[in-house]
Amino acid sequence: MSSGATPGRERLIDQFKADGLNIMFGNPGTVEQGFLDAVDAAEDFQYVLALQETVAAGIADGYARATGGAALLQLHSGVGLGNGIGMLYQSLRGHTPLVVIAGDAGVRYDAMDAQMASDLVAMAKPVTKYATRVTDRHSVLRTIRRAVKIALTPPRGPVFVALPMDVLDELNSEPVLPATTVLTDVAPSPASVGRAAALLASAERPVVLVGDGISLSGAQRELVAVAELLGADVYEVDSSEVNIAASHPLRRGQTGHMFGPHSKELIGEADGVLIVGTYVFPEVFPELESPFRAGAKVVHIDLNAYEIAKNHPVDLGIAADPRRALSALAGVLEHLLTPRQRAAAAGRLDARIRERARAGLLAGSEADGTPMAVFLRTLAERTGGDLIVFDEALTTSPLVTRYLPPERPGDYHLTRGGSLGVGFPGAVGAKLARPDRLVVGFAGDGGSMYTYQALWTAARHGIEAKFVVCNNRKYRLLDDNIAQYWREREIPEHGFPGSFDLSRPEIDFAGLARSLGAGGMRVEKPDEAVAAVGRMLAHPGPFLVDVQI
Repeated sequence: MSSGATPGRERLIDQFKADGLNIMFGNPGTVEQGFLDAVDAAEDFQYVLALQETVAAGIADGYARATGGAALLQLHSGVGLGNGIGMLYQSLRGHTPLVVIAGDAGVRYDAMDAQMASDLVAMAKPVTKYATRVTDRHSVLRTIRRAVKIALTPPRGPVFVALPMDVLDELNSEPVLPATTVLTDVAPSPASVGRAAALLASAERPVVLVGDGISLSGAQRELVAVAELLGADVYEVDSSEVNIAASHPLRRGQTGHMFGPHSKELIGEADGVLIVGTYVFPEVFPELESPFRAGAKVVHIDLNAYEIAKNHPVDLGIAADPRRALSALAGVLEHLLTPRQRAAAAGRLDARIRERARAGLLAGSEADGTPMAVFLRTLAERTGGDLIVFDEALTTSPLVTRYLPPERPGDYHLTRGGSLGVGFPGAVGAKLARPDRLVVGFAGDGGSMYTYQALWTAARHGIEAKFVVCNNRKYRLLDDNIAQYWREREIPEHGFPGSFDLSRPEIDFAGLARSLGAGGMRVEKPDEAVAAVGRMLAHPGPFLVDVQI
């Protein structure tokens, strides 16, 4: 052993710092106690404490999304990993690069099948890109570097490393080196770009389907250039970041995540389809047959080759960086499009501009006078829209995005993955990552209760995030979905299941916020909403507003 050897638990912290992972989110446990003792003594390394592992995972997810990099998450052995699995599924589906670690009692106890013993790697595999357990003191840092590299390589996602206590207690002389970052700005070949342009140029009803691969590669400008050249409507699919500004006239919104027939209706007439940075289609109840029109030309571009033609055949699949591919495609289209095709594309764009002007983003809504609409309108006016929104409002999301439209990359994060509870911890993580910005997390009353303890973490660590409960006293999304189920099966409408109702007993959200160290107030009337915005913005710390719907 070299004279430079130190306990693995200390050297591990140095490795995390070498990779820029200076903040660790977690909840402590006995089998991690030696490591966490070292964390407490470490310089320039912060431990952000959450009261439950789901909350820690949600905060880490929000932090990673706001920074655009990796985040470090510590879970407690099998029980803690079990608590965090639902949120890790969100991160897997949303491609969040989380580096997740958990301890166990030790390799020497493996044969004993003792208290809390479990196969951590098997538990983690379904919700991670990579899962492993370190059993030799000479490969602790090597394994962490591998995990960091895998987490950050597209398709990005969470990784898991189990770290037994006895392995971390042993002396370690591994070199501390930053993990290698793989460059993936892969350009498509000129021949493949030429084929893509030829397939799309003659489309009379072109559509572009995009997802968060656009945001990851920073391809928003290139996307707009291609969409305008084609005069193509842009629909977001499996999208949770700002991939195209909400105000752009060609942006047509989300295809949805529940029902395949809805997506088919939106794109079924397209004769040319460009898919970039997403898979198709992500609905809970997808179309089993191809939703594309017979004879439609379909081009799919993504760094993740697995997603290309995963569910439906395409005419051309290109594994490439979306920004490089779209830039090249725009260049070829500039020379390839005929004057007639350019005029037709310009006409389609002009029609959407006129349509947007006629509709008016804030015109004629019956909800303008509701407490929620007044709250959102006042918040938009007071901030000028200069804030970061973490949106888990679900059935209230259309109203949130109407008054606070997602315009700039980094200013809006939408829930993803299908499970509840990401909104409030996500806002805490985003505010920690962007302390200079106002961050407001929106969640339904049902979703907020999954991870309400996030307010305590915000209060403990002085994280001045703001929170809004969109309170309709039910799991409203389930009401909407079962109504669709009844219609499809010609079942007469009747009362919604009692399990969807949250009104009995009533939850005092503002009181709960105060009990966790945050400020809070309830809004029942429109005039109270105006005052609530003022109180929320002026409060020096985390603050929650419970808006009755």
